[in-house]
Amino acid sequence: MSVDVPRNIVLLRHAKADWPQVADHERPLSERGRLEAPAAGEWLAKQGITPQLTLCSTATRTRETWKLAAPHLPRRPRTVYEERLYEAPPGLIIEIVNEVADEVRDLLVVGHNPGMQSVADVLAGEADGDARERLARGFPTGSVAVLRHTGSWKALEAGRAHLTHFWSPHE
Repeated sequence: MSVDVPRNIVLLRHAKADWPQVADHERPLSERGRLEAPAAGEWLAKQGITPQLTLCSTATRTRETWKLAAPHLPRRPRTVYEERLYEAPPGLIIEIVNEVADEVRDLLVVGHNPGMQSVADVLAGEADGDARERLARGFPTGSVAVLRHTGSWKALEAGRAHLTHFWSPHE
């Protein structure tokens, strides 16, 4: 596949997590989160967004979010559970995305805040409609940002993507 094709990076923040007496990495989804996650998958499917690869944090709440969202897509993408996404700052998230093979046109990253909001802010040089304003108000649990980038994944850097969508289950 040519490196000069449009590519989508979809950022999905995990759905609402519960706060039981467990390590942060092991926190499961709350009842509300178990409703938010499928709604995110349904929204992606309605937008015609079908990633070829999903990079998912290894935290329990991100894995559960992906498990509940994925069945709503027309086809399940290959999934890689990536330890480095847990509590990753935007620079590390971009580095991880830079490692993706150029055969992948549409990529989904399931992660955590503040990383998801920060990386969306950093990457978005331009935005459609009110997407940037909505993103600036926060990146609630279960929310999705879609950014378009033309070029190799290795060339993805600050300000080089276009924020096409921002969706939240809370709207």
